[in-house]
Amino acid sequence: MLKSIIKFSITNKLVIGLLTFGLVLWGFYSLNQLPVDAVPDITNNQVQVITTSPNLAAVEVERLITFPIEIAMATIPEIEEIRSFSRFGLSVVTIVFKEKTDIYWARQQVNERLTEAQSQIPPSAGKPSMAPLSTGLGEIYQYVITTEDGFEDQYNDRDLRTIQDWIIRRQLLGTPGVADVSSFGGHLKQYEIAISPERLNAMDISISDIFSALEANNENTGGAYIEKGDNALFIRSEGLVSSLEDIRNIVVKNNQVEALF
Repeated sequence: MLKSIIKFSITNKLVIGLLTFGLVLWGFYSLNQLPVDAVPDITNNQVQVITTSPNLAAVEVERLITFPIEIAMATIPEIEEIRSFSRFGLSVVTIVFKEKTDIYWARQQVNERLTEAQSQIPPSAGKPSMAPLSTGLGEIYQYVITTEDGFEDQYNDRDLRTIQDWIIRRQLLGTPGVADVSSFGGHLKQYEIAISPERLNAMDISISDIFSALEANNENTGGAYIEKGDNALFIRSEGLVSSLEDIRNIVVKNNQVEALF
């Protein structure tokens, strides 16, 4: 067999030359079509379900969150294995699919099962959600936001973090091929309320009363509409908190003192 191949190659040099030239062209074409990455993502075909519950210990997270999610996901076809770990305040369930499975089909199946799993999880325990369609090895770019010379006093670390979360990140999420944009660093803008237990006890107010008052006074409500000619005027009440002064003006509880005669 080998002698026949060698004899054919010697007697048909033109054919062998054309085949070799075609093989070289095909190799160059395949090289241009080959996706090349500096750090290839070798992660298997997987979907992660993450649930945060700051008030639960590891045993409670396993019993109330991780176990119901694993049971709900076990009936999905094309699954190779299900891995999970439960820690204090955190549950991560990893569903590994076969390599031939379409990842978007897999995420759709997991999303459908999450509704069933969530019905078995107590509302106070946490809400499970799918992780982005990327892994740590899928990171493609890092950038730093800084101020130009002469504008250091105009933008502090909190302002730069706000610009990153509300402007830059939202624009990058629309870029083709970008699954998620993770922000870290800087100071996150937030409003914190310092509670004095002594004053709360003196006024007969609990912490749950404060939470209820803040939640009830930080939302917009809609009403009906009034027809006037060809126009319709919609009625609504704006109650979203927009400043520290709005928080100070929230009434927590109205204590009435009855006089005895």
